[in-house]
Amino acid sequence: MQSRNNYNPDVLSCLANLSSDEVFTPPQLANQILDLLPKEIWGDKNARFLDPVCKSGVFLREIAKRLNVGLEKEIPDKQKRINHIFKNQLFGIGITELTALLSRRSVYCSKKANGKYSICEAFDDNQGNILCKRIEHTWENGRCVFCGASREVYDRSDVLETHAYRFIHTNNPEEVFNMKFDVIIGNPPYQLSDGGDQSEEARSRGGATPLYNLFVHQAKKLNPRFLSMIIPSRWFAGGRGLDVFRDEMLMDKRIRKLIDYPVSSECFPGVEIKGGVCYFLWERDNPGLCEITTLRSNTKSTMVRPLIEAGSNIFVRYNEAISILRKVFAKKEGAFSQYVSPQKPFGLRTFFKGDTKPFKDCITLYGNNAVECVRESAITQNADWIKKHKVYITMAYGAGEDFPHQILNKPFYGAPNTCCTETYLVIGPFPSKKVTDSVISYIRTRFFRFLVLLRKNTQHAAKGVYSFVPIQNFDELWTDEKLYKKYRLTKEEIAFIESMVRPMELDNE
Repeated sequence: MQSRNNYNPDVLSCLANLSSDEVFTPPQLANQILDLLPKEIWGDKNARFLDPVCKSGVFLREIAKRLNVGLEKEIPDKQKRINHIFKNQLFGIGITELTALLSRRSVYCSKKANGKYSICEAFDDNQGNILCKRIEHTWENGRCVFCGASREVYDRSDVLETHAYRFIHTNNPEEVFNMKFDVIIGNPPYQLSDGGDQSEEARSRGGATPLYNLFVHQAKKLNPRFLSMIIPSRWFAGGRGLDVFRDEMLMDKRIRKLIDYPVSSECFPGVEIKGGVCYFLWERDNPGLCEITTLRSNTKSTMVRPLIEAGSNIFVRYNEAISILRKVFAKKEGAFSQYVSPQKPFGLRTFFKGDTKPFKDCITLYGNNAVECVRESAITQNADWIKKHKVYITMAYGAGEDFPHQILNKPFYGAPNTCCTETYLVIGPFPSKKVTDSVISYIRTRFFRFLVLLRKNTQHAAKGVYSFVPIQNFDELWTDEKLYKKYRLTKEEIAFIESMVRPMELDNE
């Protein structure tokens, strides 16, 4: 056992992250991901490994350690073994010039692959097999055709980083190294900020364009034997440019293992990524069911099942939820989402301002932390809802990384002669206040909000997150006890729901 005075920390475990979008991989996590690969690959001197998104070089470094042990008998001479591994088996693409230098320093022990202190003697140039080349975006109608970057933000001078990542800014990624790879592995950049772009299009994307899906797609084009990447879990439910990616992933039977962290900081200490993170193992030659592992609050759940459950179009991340969901689906009741409005139910943006003082024939307007008045002429959509009974609920609420969580904001009664901005969604309209009271009682149950949780991976709670919730008879008030009994939930299923969703407090509590 090393004494404290002799302790030599791994510098790669001490790096500060570039941002929550470009996160360095801790060595311990890199090795957990490498553990997914078959053990025999570490004894294969012909296996080639590619990290197309080198930041610190940790994946290539840890791969080199494993190959150095695995090939010891086949290549006994240590220097020849090292030369062979670094020259013929390990390849990388730096995401920036800085990370390429850092990666070479981590992998070759020198920022120059052919430098005096490089542990590999087989290179005759500075880059070795960890390449970095400045790439420019390809603009069309103000956007990059490869990554969707805004020209206004990223058409930069030579002294600034373009964030045009080489691996995804080509239709032919195989041309970078002109060879086949057995393993592609890495931690790609997660998204590209619009940098303050206030256009309607940018706001609709939440101010950022997802990128990690593009790296996975390019890696599959190279058709390696194995592919593993750690990415945000937001793709589970799709949305924001991820619907096609979600569908492709869920229907891909070559994804054989999926490890999910609903709370990102339990995977990347100190980093908050809404919706959590996951990593996966894709096996080209071994399709089948997926072994799904969820790690949360020192608990581990593992289940072998399809990535897409019958009756669902998304990935249900919690194994314990599958039996509950199957009981709900078995009754074949309609989806509650049919009662939920799209965004901007009355056509009014969040920043719309009404009058602060009432006037004759005014309509009450619920806006962002304000109750104002508006004329009916200002309503551009669903004007017939104004005079009807309805329920209002905010379109956004905390993502719920700390459990038990409330999941949704408190719903409230929308009386006739009211409307709202896009801060809220409308549920309804309904024929009477009695029905709206029943609907509100249902929304307040843990059962209702648990089914919403299964589709809600971020703070946004648009119409689609209500798709798993079944419709009830709204002539009565609902409680969890009634719902648990109706769907014949077991004690274990009830306990899981209540571990995930807290009671919704009454307004006067």
